[in-house]
Amino acid sequence: MDNDISLRLQEAVQKAVVDKSPLNIIGGDSKSFLGCTPQGQPLMVSDNRGIINYEPTELVITARAGTPLSEIEAALDAEQQMLGFEPPHFGNSATLGGTIACGLSGPRRPYTGAARDFVLGCKIINGRGEILHFGGEVMKNVAGYDVSRLMNGAFGTLGVILEVSLKVLPKPLQEITLVQQRTDKEAIKVMNIWAGKSIPISATAYYGDQLYVRLSGSENVLKSARSRIGGEALNSSEKFWHSLREQQHAFFSGPKPLWRIAVPQGEAPLALEGKTLIEWGGAQRWLKSDLDSSLIRNQVLKHSGHATLYRNGKCDGNIFQALPASLFALHKNLKQAFDPVGIFNPGRLYPEL
Repeated sequence: MDNDISLRLQEAVQKAVVDKSPLNIIGGDSKSFLGCTPQGQPLMVSDNRGIINYEPTELVITARAGTPLSEIEAALDAEQQMLGFEPPHFGNSATLGGTIACGLSGPRRPYTGAARDFVLGCKIINGRGEILHFGGEVMKNVAGYDVSRLMNGAFGTLGVILEVSLKVLPKPLQEITLVQQRTDKEAIKVMNIWAGKSIPISATAYYGDQLYVRLSGSENVLKSARSRIGGEALNSSEKFWHSLREQQHAFFSGPKPLWRIAVPQGEAPLALEGKTLIEWGGAQRWLKSDLDSSLIRNQVLKHSGHATLYRNGKCDGNIFQALPASLFALHKNLKQAFDPVGIFNPGRLYPEL
């Protein structure tokens, strides 16, 4: 039956190639707000679901792309393990394939790694209608191009993801969140100082003059770390980080455009009008602002960063920061290699792709 689903998807892609008909790849449809408006005939992949192989002792799980993220996390939780990149769901229907395709990582990302760092292998349908396998289910694999990780953050523009193999991590024994009163400059400074020390930080966030620091480890380790950095314990620690991860925190409410800004983590606060929430030790900064997009992007470029219009903004072809010519040429070459007819999620990332 599972093979029948893969074959059905392959046949649909092959027909689209012949007809040169664009396809809009849909899993749980929880992330359709990301990027520009999807185009093409819907290609539903949510039936391609189920955990194929899970070896807790090997810290590896392989699942079909349509598998609900909640199902995977429940299986890992039963073995006291987790997805190390703490991905956001943005809805109960979130799938593994959509998470990897959008390259989403949560609060733990700067301290354990991004989604791409945990991808060991994948199986896809390319733009010629071929089913291809890349990577495997082991930490070390054959040398060569890491094609599996190319699928991460490609927004489905390079192929239909069928299966993904991921490295997983043991869950920490305990966690505690400490809160300190800080200015934004102080918060960025101390987060970067702590990053260079052996402190078991697993998440940081700054909003409303409050710096939140999550520590993960054994009781003794947490006790020692708490005495080193100080702060008051937050009672609702798990609820707080969940609200940030899923953008349910009060900061994210309201109709104003939401920007995701990435800069070097030690950069000073950006001189941009609007409300700001800082994560990832200073490297990820959320901005709610009505400022013109060109003004925001020009200012961010001065800080060696890039800005993505995340929610509530008008898609005019500039959802993502424009790429340098040499890098964009590389993107076009990859698109040509994987999807020569251009049927997969056209324009989702950039109008030219």
